[in-house]
Amino acid sequence: MSGDDRTSVARRVAVYGMVQGVYFRYNTRNVAVRLGLSGWVRNRADGSVEALFQGPQERVDAAVDWCRRGPQTARVDRIEAEATEPDARLTGFGIR
Repeated sequence: MSGDDRTSVARRVAVYGMVQGVYFRYNTRNVAVRLGLSGWVRNRADGSVEALFQGPQERVDAAVDWCRRGPQTARVDRIEAEATEPDARLTGFGIR
């Protein structure tokens, strides 16, 4: 273990509804950067948006909670979130 007491967790989220073409990815990136998380967000072929958030538990939870609402221009019908293994190589937060 390192000297860093903050346990890093990772969560993959799929967001369904009117979430493409409404700046969902851009706003998700801004939220994640503000929370100091690493990961990525991308559009999926089925019209949903997928994101991976990694960082301290409470900050990851805050990002997932934000995805339940999204930006004002979006309509979120439902989300699916699942825990995944953190990747120490992941740095920054990008739009794919």
